[in-house]
Amino acid sequence: MRLIIALVLALSAAGCGTMQYENTSAAVDANPLCVNQPDRPGEPVASNCERKATGSWSTERKSEPVDLSGKKKED
Repeated sequence: MRLIIALVLALSAAGCGTMQYENTSAAVDANPLCVNQPDRPGEPVASNCERKATGSWSTERKSEPVDLSGKKKED
C-alpha cells in the first residue's frame, strides 16, 4: 500500500514540473588539456576541467497551441 501511495505522489509531482540534469564528465574526459589534472585534494583545477553534476527543477510551463488541421504553416 505504501508503494502505491509513493508511486502516485511521484507521478503527480512529475506532471507539475521538469528536471534538467547536466553532467560535464564526458566533456572533461574528451578534452586533451584535462589529462594532467592535479591529483591532490585542495589543488586548483582549471574551470573547464572541473567535473560538475547539477540538476535544476522547473515548474515553468511553455505551452504552444497545437495545429491539428494538417495545413502547411507559412512563415
